[in-house]
Order: sequence, then structure tokens, then C-alpha cells
Amino acid sequence: MAVETLTFGCRLNAYEAEVMKVEAEKAGLDNAIIINTCAVTAEAVRQARQAVRKARRDNPAARIIVTGCAAQTEARSFGEMAEVDLVIGNHDKMQAASYAPMVFGTPLNDKVQVNDIMSVRETAGHLIEGMDGRTRAFVQVQNGCDHRCTFCIIPFGRGPSRSVPMGLVVEQVKKLVGNGYGEVVLTGVDITSYGPDLPGAPTLGKLTQSILRHVPDLPRLRISSIDSIEADEALYDAVASEHRLMPHMHLSLQSGDDMILKRMKRRHSRADALAIMAKLRALRPDMVFGADIIAGFPTEDAAMFANTLAIVSEADLTHLHVFPYSPREGTPAARMPQVSQTVARDRARQLRAVGAAQFRALCDSRVGQIEQVLIEHDGLGRSEQFVPVSVPGAQPGALLAVRITGVARDGLVGEAVRDAA
Repeated sequence: MAVETLTFGCRLNAYEAEVMKVEAEKAGLDNAIIINTCAVTAEAVRQARQAVRKARRDNPAARIIVTGCAAQTEARSFGEMAEVDLVIGNHDKMQAASYAPMVFGTPLNDKVQVNDIMSVRETAGHLIEGMDGRTRAFVQVQNGCDHRCTFCIIPFGRGPSRSVPMGLVVEQVKKLVGNGYGEVVLTGVDITSYGPDLPGAPTLGKLTQSILRHVPDLPRLRISSIDSIEADEALYDAVASEHRLMPHMHLSLQSGDDMILKRMKRRHSRADALAIMAKLRALRPDMVFGADIIAGFPTEDAAMFANTLAIVSEADLTHLHVFPYSPREGTPAARMPQVSQTVARDRARQLRAVGAAQFRALCDSRVGQIEQVLIEHDGLGRSEQFVPVSVPGAQPGALLAVRITGVARDGLVGEAVRDAA
């Protein structure tokens, strides 16, 4: 076994796993498993610990390395696990020197290689050749977060907001397109905060326009997730004018109730979110939206939850990521009056049910239509609106015009008409 990576959490972690594998192999590391953790919920941390134990059981001779956000915020507790050989912080995990074989076999204080993430001021533009087994590639454009939402531990795992220079991002996208990737996804922790730390203070919209202008052979560009209140006019212009920017936006919404949004210390109101979605749909009528939503946030009563449940239909949200709230030690929300976990889980179930109905309605509306589908693997691909589409016999990497013939449990079914124009 050379170097294997096991990744939890966000799309940024998926991108970073590819970089870590390259850097570890560059350092001469072998017979190792790197577990890239997530800290967004207590459950995510629990799953990471479970994965560490399983990795050791299944690979008793391998070196087990733990990194990522949970390793940054709970470094010593992972270091105290007998199964773990090394704990690396979120900044150092992207550097080959952190994986040099001589760092292993050290006492606990040296076994935990986690520095002060809040002192980091730059994000390197790591260039990768591609992502194993994918026709879609993620490109990191930003890291960290300067906001302090009351429920979130991530700023303490990722550090302050910092941006990758536009030229390095464009170079990365060019390389991926040259290697045959049909879609690039811009990712980060808070990508709509992109740019103020760079010369000239570019914005996410300016970066998007630059990529599309300088990489004319890029078939599809997708933006992973946005804080809608930070969207800039250049981003709206790109949505309106560039068909290669996909008509799917995932919003960091979190709640549909104004009092809960205030207690979360979010910077948008319910009306703000609805207005931004209406503006984007006016510019691009085929635009669809996903959203992150927390169910059972502290102090959320039945009426507040009803407002969140209602916004799913009111805003026609079709791609939901729903999380029952779980307290994260060290965050203000953990000290607020808590909603019972039973209630939070039940509210999450209701949200997922409404979201599933919305998604099904979107799928039903596409039957008989021609969709542009990028095939990823095993005859499965994604439409421009990020809906899974099964196209039997289609080859990975093909960008096809597909007539939708039916609805499956998790998406659509279709038949290829021709290569997409």
C-alpha cells in the first residue's frame, strides 16, 4: 500500500485530499492512511474517531495520520488515541515536509504537529493534475472564515479568510481542462469573501469572469456554495451572460426564521435570502437552489421552525443539506437553551421530506426535456442543474445532450441524443 486518503466533510476537503496524497508521496511516505477529518458537527468528529479505529484494525502495519478541521480543533484528543501515529494541523497538511518518514515514532508532544491556525495569512495555490476517477474537479480559491456564526467551530479549524491569487486559479483550471476535465467546481470555506486580501481586492464575481474569459475551452464552471449576502454584481453579471456557469447555487441559508438567523449571528434576513434568489432567477430562469439548513437550533420553537419549513417551498429549494443541531464546545450556541435532540432530529426529518418532494417535482418537470449531462462514471452523470442522470452505456467524461425519459429514485433517466454542442 502506498498512500491512501479517507476524507470526511466538504468539497474543499476532497480537493485537499488530492494535494495531501501528492505531497505525502513526494516526501517518500508509503504504507500510510491519511484521515482528513471534519469538525462541523459532533457526529462528524465521532465518525472520524471510528474511522481511525477501523483503519488500524484493517491495516495494523500502516501509519495512521489524522488531519483536517477536527484534528486542528481537538488535536490532543486525537494524539492520545493509540491507533494514531501523527496528527497534522490544517495548514501543515498541505506541505510535503509534514509527511517526512522521520517525523514518526516521536513522543506525544511531537506526535501532535498542530500550529496556531489563526496566524496563517496565505493560502497556497496548489496545482494538481486532476482528481482520481472524476470528470469534475474541485479548485480551491479561498480558505478560512472571518465571521463568527454562533454555532460554528470551523473558523478555529481553518483560520482567517485568505484567497488564492487569480492567476494561480486560472492556471489550475487551464491544467485541469488540458487533462480532460469537463467541469470545474470553485470551492473554499467562505468563497464569497474571496479577494479583499489580494492586490486590487478582486471579488468572486471578477474571478469567475476571469476564468471564463481566459479558459475558453472550459465546458462547465460551477460554484460550490455561497453566502448569498456577499454576492457581488460581477457574479450576477456572470450568471446573466455566461451559459458555461452552471444554473445551480447552493446557499448557506441555515434557517428561514429571522430571530434564529439573528441568534446564529448570520448577516442576512429571511427577506434578504428570498430577494437574492428572486434576482438570480430573473437573470437565469433555469436557476435552481440548494441550501444548508440547521434543524433544532437552540431556542427554536414550533413557530420558528414553521418559518424554516415554509421557506423550502416558498423559495423552491430542491437540493437540501439538513443537519440536526449538535452543540460544539467553545461556540456561543452551545451555551444557549437547547432544543432536545429528539425534536431536532424530527424537524430534520420533516425538512428532508419537504426537500425530497421539491426535488421530485424538479425531476418531474424535466421529463421530455433535453438536458446537457456530463457523465462521471458507470453511465451516471449530472445535469447543469446538478441533478443525477442515468444514461446507460455512456462513457465517463462524455458531455452529452440527453433526452429525459423518466424519473428514478435519486434523479433522472435518459438517452443520449448527441454530443453536447
